[in-house]
Amino acid sequence: MKEKTLIREIVAGAVVIALLIAFPLIYPSAALRDFVIYVIAYGLLAMSLNLLVGLTGQAAFGHAMFFASGAYVFGLLMQTDAVSIPVAIVLTVAATAVFAFLIGCICVRLTGIYFSFITLAFQMFVHSVILTWVDLTGGDQGLQGGIPRSPFLGIDLGNSLSLYLFCAGLFIACLFIMRLVWLSPFGYVLRMIRDNPARANFLGVNVFRVKLGVFVLSGGMASVGGIILALFVSGAYPEFAFWTTSGDAIFMLMLGGTHLFVGPIIGALMLEVIKQYLKNLPEYNGLILGVVILVIVLGLRRGVADALYDRLIALRRKKKTVIASNEAVLVTRDDRG
Repeated sequence: MKEKTLIREIVAGAVVIALLIAFPLIYPSAALRDFVIYVIAYGLLAMSLNLLVGLTGQAAFGHAMFFASGAYVFGLLMQTDAVSIPVAIVLTVAATAVFAFLIGCICVRLTGIYFSFITLAFQMFVHSVILTWVDLTGGDQGLQGGIPRSPFLGIDLGNSLSLYLFCAGLFIACLFIMRLVWLSPFGYVLRMIRDNPARANFLGVNVFRVKLGVFVLSGGMASVGGIILALFVSGAYPEFAFWTTSGDAIFMLMLGGTHLFVGPIIGALMLEVIKQYLKNLPEYNGLILGVVILVIVLGLRRGVADALYDRLIALRRKKKTVIASNEAVLVTRDDRG
């Protein structure tokens, strides 16, 4: 990573951390804080999905099964009262990573629409297990008894501000990990596989292992989003593993974009804002959301973040061209003089 790029990344990270910490102090509204927690939970789901879509070109229609795995495994561990919250988080991510590894060994052998639909099939299987294993999962009523928020290291997540800061901390940690992958040689190998898998294989890249690795990583990151939501709502519900949740993640990518790292979180913010405004119009929810997505897809032909970034790059290039042209004119005048 070049020095300028490293400095830019550090500055951007510091700005994100400062904004998330300062937000509850500037806007002390509890409702607004709750909204941000929703955005970062579903934003993690979308950003983890973008590790597959943006880097490998593989769209997983069943990605929400890892989101639900995070929520349920974390909730069940906390209900045992045998582990603290940090230990439960580590165990949950590890368990979901193993789950993703087992499923990925089958899924990543396929490409295109076959990959997309086999992940959807696994998700519907997980959803069916949640509904039928009532003694463990609570069935269609969700995880019974709530999720304890036992204090640890002097931190009491029963306090709404502490809960917000803790969730923000988890979000920042996951952003850091995914950003490292995005900029790492591993990330560029994934892009090469996306653009030309045959060439990657010819150059000695083990395509199956690399794709399996990012599949496991994306599953682990999605599980953290489920953990955050489970902590916030103090429960886990079958809807977390339903196909509509994966659909929401795909909508977030369509709204925000897949080529820019922050695109999915911008899409998550846009989708949650739209949902908030549509709460009073439930009968028109699907219609209005569909129109918004159609306008963005047909009008911009990419996500909002991608379109803004492309526009900014175009303006910079135009500015450089104008400056170079002016300098050429001045040099010509000096030569004539």
